Amino acid sequence: ICVFSYLIFHKEGKDVKMEKLFRKLHVEVKHINKLRAADVLQITEHSLQSHEFYSEKELIQTFIQKLLMMNYRARYIQTKETNKQDQTQQTDNDFSEEESDIFDDVFGNLSPSDKASNQSDPVHPMDVQMAVFHCADGFLKQLMVTKLSQCQYALPLLVPDPFTRQIEFPLWTFRQIKKSWKMRNNNEIISQTQPIYKAETPMVFFFRFGSVSSSKSQLMNDLINEKHNTFFHRNCPGSSTSRVLMDGVVEIAWFCPSGKNTDKFTDCVAFCNLHGDAGKHEKQLQILTEMASVNVVLLSRTDKYDRNASIIKNLYKDKKLLICLFPEDKSTVIEMKKRKFIIGLKDRSQSDVSEELRKAINACLLESSSTFRLEDVSKHSDIRVDEEDDDDCRRGREAAQQIMSLLGNKDLTKVKESFLPHQKLWHQWCQKNKELHRPQGDKTEREIRRKNTEIRHQQHEFHISDFIKRFIKEINLYDQHQKMFFLKWLKILLDEHTSADLSELQAAAFGLEHIMREIGQIYESCESVEKNKKDLKDLSSLPSLAAEMMISGSPLELMDGDAAHVPVIWISAVLDQLVQKLGDQRVFVLSVLGLQSSGKSTMLNAMFGLQFAVSAGRCTRGAFMQLVRVSDEMKTQIKFDYILVVDTEGLHAPELAGRSTRDHDNELATFVVGLANLTLINILGENLAEMQDILQIVVQAFMRMKKVRLNPSCVFVHQNISDITAREKNMEGRRRLQEKLDEITKLAAEEEGCDAERFSDVIKFDVQKDVKYFAQLWEGNPPMAPPNPNYCENIQELKKTIISHGYNISYIQQLTDYIRKS
Repeated sequence: ICVFSYLIFHKEGKDVKMEKLFRKLHVEVKHINKLRAADVLQITEHSLQSHEFYSEKELIQTFIQKLLMMNYRARYIQTKETNKQDQTQQTDNDFSEEESDIFDDVFGNLSPSDKASNQSDPVHPMDVQMAVFHCADGFLKQLMVTKLSQCQYALPLLVPDPFTRQIEFPLWTFRQIKKSWKMRNNNEIISQTQPIYKAETPMVFFFRFGSVSSSKSQLMNDLINEKHNTFFHRNCPGSSTSRVLMDGVVEIAWFCPSGKNTDKFTDCVAFCNLHGDAGKHEKQLQILTEMASVNVVLLSRTDKYDRNASIIKNLYKDKKLLICLFPEDKSTVIEMKKRKFIIGLKDRSQSDVSEELRKAINACLLESSSTFRLEDVSKHSDIRVDEEDDDDCRRGREAAQQIMSLLGNKDLTKVKESFLPHQKLWHQWCQKNKELHRPQGDKTEREIRRKNTEIRHQQHEFHISDFIKRFIKEINLYDQHQKMFFLKWLKILLDEHTSADLSELQAAAFGLEHIMREIGQIYESCESVEKNKKDLKDLSSLPSLAAEMMISGSPLELMDGDAAHVPVIWISAVLDQLVQKLGDQRVFVLSVLGLQSSGKSTMLNAMFGLQFAVSAGRCTRGAFMQLVRVSDEMKTQIKFDYILVVDTEGLHAPELAGRSTRDHDNELATFVVGLANLTLINILGENLAEMQDILQIVVQAFMRMKKVRLNPSCVFVHQNISDITAREKNMEGRRRLQEKLDEITKLAAEEEGCDAERFSDVIKFDVQKDVKYFAQLWEGNPPMAPPNPNYCENIQELKKTIISHGYNISYIQQLTDYIRKS
């Protein structure tokens, strides 16, 4: 639970409504400590529960949990308090004439308004969202806004401080968001993917003066995606008049075209929405009207001497394009003068108004050459920019920028050679090491080992590049919080630097994982020759750094995706450091296997609120591991302290063609199945012919575990099933899967020299409990489709199943031993 300063609430002129809201949400009023990402990402009893109704004190926790799972129904949480009122009203309405005196009902002392005032005002869903936003620290805010974007929701752009009313621009929260869209240029389709803070797009600004009968937010939703409430509006479930934290907030959303003729707009367009009466929020009004390509205002007919009328008059005189919407007028679209429109809304269908408004906006955009860039909002005076206001965030950015300056304008394909010299020889070492485990004819094991020793000595002779020296120096200067800002900034800037010029060559990819690989190889070369490097003072600080990153919630590369090899010495040292820092904790290891682009990373990220690192614009390469903490209350109910989540690259990856794909897939499957207590086998659809290969790889991997007396388990997840409610169809699908697994087991048993007739002879497996069917990920067609809430519910059910498998656990030290043996 977030806590706020007691003094802030008791300063002169305190806001009673706000105090009441935070009291309802059980926000404590003691200190200024903020809610951290680590607090909400842990496994709690609440995170495993699903209820129809929640108490008001559970609203914040429930909203966060649903949002982290990309469930857009996070905004539509029903409370027990509201439900009780509904039931009471229903009971009152069900009384017969004999039980209730109609005369008293109509003419009694208690009026309907008195009855309403006696009932507690329900908490507005957007107050829950903004309460979390105000409580969160910088990292949780960024995670929250990233997830809101994935839910295709509008994002906070300008936010008045609930206590001081100073306006904040939370630029930091947008740094991880990328948008993709397609535009038509004659018959050519042009695809774009950009960090949203860099994208230059037209911007349409909506605002209102006074109270109006039409919903501005609902009008905007019809323009962006009529099937989804991008902006919360008065007709959404749970809406009430008791909104406290949204007044003066500006939200932003983007329409991203798909390159089809049915697109409402041909280019990516930003839409900004000022909540509340614009006349009371002059600063927000001034900033957005200046930056907009088109201004759209809702207003009632006013006296010409009215203050708001003078603002409209100035906008009308200005060269800026303007559309005025009058809820009390019946007129269709009227062009007053060039690109100044009036549209009446009274007694007109929503679809007609939306179509007219869309045409008027498109006509205006054709005339406008102005573009909007998110970063430019920070140039306005009298607003607070979170990145500048937070000293740790600012220092992290400055340090990352200094390191990035070393890259200059160098060719990305040559950056690795000059800045990461240890990795080229590492690839050679990996190739030789694989030869040890495969028949090589006349090559002797002694020759291969001698060559590998020689490679390690050559590797050790390399100097540490200035880039890596600077990285190690910078990261050792900071405390844990500052380190996280530095690493986040470096990842953001590296992705920005590489994605602009990313070619088909994997050599062009250069991310944080490549830096950590180099550090790993510096460590391995020193350990292999038992000698430190002269420009490295403390060798043990390197695995210690990686262990700290894991404890802080960062993923670490377990298997090098380029070399297709596990750096055993490095990973073992990192796990040893984890034991030193945490103790030899009980861990439940969860891994995932499946074809490339089958939704493995998306599934894990939704399940645990994670953000697995991948190179910009590419699928997962190799394998990454990330720690998820179990809360203290849950540790008494289950047998482990952490879940170690292992995300893997896809099997049958096209880029592996010619690299003995079959061997690679078998090795990968054997390694991650042996490492894990439970492996999720991720399969797209139910076509048995298509899953034949992956099932064969999986069965053989589990058979090898049986031979070495390891007892992992698995759950099959069928993704993208159109009708997951058809029980008969699912029963038939399970039966066919069981038959296929048994058939493959018989063949694999002969090949591996095992005694097994059925898949259940190899591992403990229940086809009724250990096969899950997932709905399609998207509700509609990307890029504007939100995630399917049914998919999110499937994720929640799978999460419960995973926890129920927790009887089989490991210790960190056992993981280290397994990796060394592998």
